[in-house]
Amino acid sequence: MNRNRIFVYLVVLGVLGALVYLQFRHWQTFDWGKFATNTREIDWRYVVYGTILIYVAYLLRAVRWKLFLRPVRKDVPASSLVSPTVVGFTGLAILGRPGELIRPYLIARRTNLSFASQLAVWAVERIFDIGAFTVLMILGIFLPTKLRAFAAAQPMYGHWLHVAGYLLSSLVIGMFSVAALLNYQGPAIAAWIEERFAHLAHNLASRIAQRIREFAGGLNTIHGPVSFLQLAAVSIFMWWLIALSYQEVTHAYANATMQSMSVSQVLLLMGSSMVGSMLQLPGVGGGSQLATIEALDKVFAVPREVAVSCGILLWLVSFVAVVPVGLLLAHRERLSLRKVAKESENAEEQVPIATSSVD
Repeated sequence: MNRNRIFVYLVVLGVLGALVYLQFRHWQTFDWGKFATNTREIDWRYVVYGTILIYVAYLLRAVRWKLFLRPVRKDVPASSLVSPTVVGFTGLAILGRPGELIRPYLIARRTNLSFASQLAVWAVERIFDIGAFTVLMILGIFLPTKLRAFAAAQPMYGHWLHVAGYLLSSLVIGMFSVAALLNYQGPAIAAWIEERFAHLAHNLASRIAQRIREFAGGLNTIHGPVSFLQLAAVSIFMWWLIALSYQEVTHAYANATMQSMSVSQVLLLMGSSMVGSMLQLPGVGGGSQLATIEALDKVFAVPREVAVSCGILLWLVSFVAVVPVGLLLAHRERLSLRKVAKESENAEEQVPIATSSVD
C-alpha cells in the first residue's frame, strides 16, 4: 500500500471517527438494551429474501455485461461472467476502492479482450446504474406512490423531494446529452483537453483525456435504439430488485414504520447509502451505514436503536453478503484478491492513451 493510499485511509478513518463521536454524543440516551432486543427479534426470513434478491441483481449485472459484449463477443454466455462479477464485488467489499477494477480485469481475461475495452464498458455501465436509479427515484417522487404521500404529509421534506426530483431529471438529461456528445466527438474533446491544459497539469490532463476516450469507446457497445432499450430495461429492473431487497430488510423489524415501508420510500435509504459510500473504509464501510441511519432517524422518525440496527443490516445484505460466495469462487479459481487488485491497478496504468474502441 503506497503512502498516498495510507494517507487517504487515515483521513477517511479520522472523518468517520469524528462522525461516530458526534452521533453518539448527540445520542447520549441511546439504549443498547433496546438495540439488542430489536436485533434479536428480527424476522430472518425477510433478510434471506433480501439477500436472494441481491444475488439475483448480481446475475443481472452479468446479463447486462453480456449485452455490452454482444458487438464483439456474441458467443460469450452470461453464465461465464457470473464468477468475475461476484468475485469483483467481493474484492470491492473487502479491499474498498483498490478492488474496483477487479471485475473488468477478470472479465477481460475470461473473454480474451483487452483490459482497456472492459474499462470502457465499466465506465458506461456506471452511467446506466446512475440513470436507472434516477429514473426510479423520479417515478417515486412524481407518481402517486407512498413516497409522494409521505412528502405531502411532511411539507418540509416534500419541498426538498420535489427539488431533488427536478435536479435528478436534469441530471439524467445532462448525462445522456454528455454521452451523446462524447459518442460523436469524444476523441476530439480528449485531444483538446490534453492540448489546452497540458501546460498546467500534464498528468491530470492526460488522465482525464484517457477517461474520456475510454467512455467514448464504451459507448460503441450500444448499437442502436434496441440495444439501448435492452440495457436500460435490465438496469432499471436490477435496481428495482435492489429496492425490493431493501424493503424486505426493513420489513424484518417489528416497528410499525418499518413494516409499512414501501419500495418508493426505501429509494431514499438507497440514495443516502450511495452518497455515504463515498466515505468508506475497506471491509468496514462506515459512511453508508451512518447515512442510512441518519435517514431512518431524521426522515422517517424510526427509533434510534432500530435505525442503527437496520442501517448495519442493510449494509451487510446489500454490500457484504456477496463475500462468502465470492471467496469460494476465488478459491476455486485460485485467485488472490489482493494480487488481482494489484495486477488490475498496474494494467490500468499501462492502458494506452488512444483507447477508442471496445475491441
